[in-house]
Order: sequence, then structure tokens, then C-alpha cells
Amino acid sequence: MAPVGCRRAPFHACHPARGGRAARDARASTHAEAMLQLYEYEGCPFCRLVRETLTELDIAVLILPCPRGGSRFRPLARAVGGREQFPLLVDDDTDTVLYESGEIIAYLRSRYGQRRPQGVVSPGWPPRLASTALCHAETPRRAMPAQPLELYGVDTSPGSRGVRETLCTLELAYVRHNAGEARHADEKPSGMRQRRCAHAPAEQRNCTATVAQTGAEQRACLIDPNTGICLYESADIDGYLHRTYGP
Repeated sequence: MAPVGCRRAPFHACHPARGGRAARDARASTHAEAMLQLYEYEGCPFCRLVRETLTELDIAVLILPCPRGGSRFRPLARAVGGREQFPLLVDDDTDTVLYESGEIIAYLRSRYGQRRPQGVVSPGWPPRLASTALCHAETPRRAMPAQPLELYGVDTSPGSRGVRETLCTLELAYVRHNAGEARHADEKPSGMRQRRCAHAPAEQRNCTATVAQTGAEQRACLIDPNTGICLYESADIDGYLHRTYGP
């Protein structure tokens, strides 16, 4: 069922954005045939490093949230990789399973980016600002939806972060399409871009696909293919997720 009020984008539509920095790697990235899978949890700074790299490379990813106390995807992560450690990346195209964020980032750049890694990245501590609260699973939950949800938005937006936290605590799998900037003009606020940069439309696939999906550059847009719902406001999304999939 097509989501209400949305024009459906391809499932493998990919996008870029990294906290205010241009996602210029996106122009030369090579995309995976099978969607990458990332086991992670909101509030983990090393998980965020991996998400930022996926954003720079303009790659959509299937997020499998593994909050503290979670019972839905943590056992699967242990079965896939041998232990519950995050982030955990699975690339079915190359039968690759990786744990350490530095190794994951080096692999992504080598496999899908224009830059070759100069050894394994050592992010240090703290690598970048992340959500301050570690997510804990909410129990009991309803049955897992048949299809993963889809989230479009800007990673550093408070509204988008709040939606990700809810998806994490409810252990809901979702495809992450993260908006970013591929050139200097795209780094300006949306209103300023429209006034001063109308002659230079956004180049990156993320905002292009988001506009095609919603008709505007939304900070957070949730699509639920299981119910045909498409929501924009973070408060509406949060309420919907708890009513539909919460305890």
C-alpha cells in the first residue's frame, strides 16, 4: 500500500548529511546492491560515527536497533557476529561482518567511497556530539511489523533524533535515509537557499528524494509501509509509533 499523502521513492533510494558538514563523498560513492544492515543504538557515539560515514557516502542503511535490555535484535546480532557489541555492520554483498567503528568506516570508504583509507580510523573519545541519553528497550511490545519503516531526515535535527530514540526504544527496524549537503550552497538554511541559491538546485540524492517524497525538505518524515501512513512532525511521529507499536 502506498503511504497516504506521499509519492513513493524506491526502497534503495540513498541520501547524504553530516552535522553541518558537506557530504561531498556522496558524489563519487558506489552503492551496495543489497542494503547494508547496521546493528546499533541511539546514544552510542561510535554508532553515530558510522552513521555519519554512511551519510557522507550517500548510502541508505537498514537500522536494527539494539537498546540496552533489548530482546529483538540483540540475539540476532550475537548469532550473526558472535557477541553483542555495537556498532555491527553486515554487508551481504561481500559476506562482511564488522564490529569496530574504525574498521567499519575504513571498510565503507574503501568499498563504497572515493577515498582509500589510510589504515584503520581511530575515532578517539568523545568522537563527536551524540545523543546524551542511552536508549533502553520498552517492554512489553507489540509484534514486529512485517516491513521495516522508513525515516527521512537530518541526523543532527533534534526532531529527527527524538524519532530515532523512539524507534530505538521500541526496537523497530527502519531504513534510514539521512539528509545532507553535497556542496557549499546546500549548507545554507533551507529558506536562505531558496532566496539566494534558487539557480543552483540541491545535487545530493537525499534532499532530492525527500522533496520528491514529501514535496518539501522536511526535518523528519516517517513512512510506514505496513499501514500506509506518512507523517512529518516529530511529535506526531512519536505519538503514532507508541500507539501503533508501543506497550
